[in-house]
Amino acid sequence: MDVVKPPQVDFSKYPPEIQSAVQKYSDFINEKLEPDLKKVLELRDTIYTRMSEYLKLKTHIDTIRTHELEELETKIDLGSDFFVKAFVPDTSYIYVNVGFGFHLQMTLKEADTFIDEKVKHMEKLADKHTEEANEIRAKIKMVYGALMESLNLIDK
Repeated sequence: MDVVKPPQVDFSKYPPEIQSAVQKYSDFINEKLEPDLKKVLELRDTIYTRMSEYLKLKTHIDTIRTHELEELETKIDLGSDFFVKAFVPDTSYIYVNVGFGFHLQMTLKEADTFIDEKVKHMEKLADKHTEEANEIRAKIKMVYGALMESLNLIDK
């Protein structure tokens, strides 16, 4: 996770009320902004993982078309890298996860079109989460900057 690093300052030379204010700002960053940043980045990473799965499927569809496969023998990952052999007697239709736990039977062309649209939508969603992460990073920098500026004013 790309986290904004706090400036290294010895706060012990400041009065207790200043130390208390600094602690409040630090707590706000550590308990609110950084967890929010982590959550947004995790959501974005989840979207990228799902996009990768759709793009792999698109590659498999292209392979089926290129080699004009009418049937297919493959290995399926059941999870935790546990693979089993699978035989597909008819490759003209495939089942695609369309979301919310639903799988829809589609032709290869329909699946290709669906994947293109789904990936576009997911890219927009990932970009939105990236923008949110950048806004949170900016807030963290702003809080640190304001804190340092106020401490410099006290020193003068």
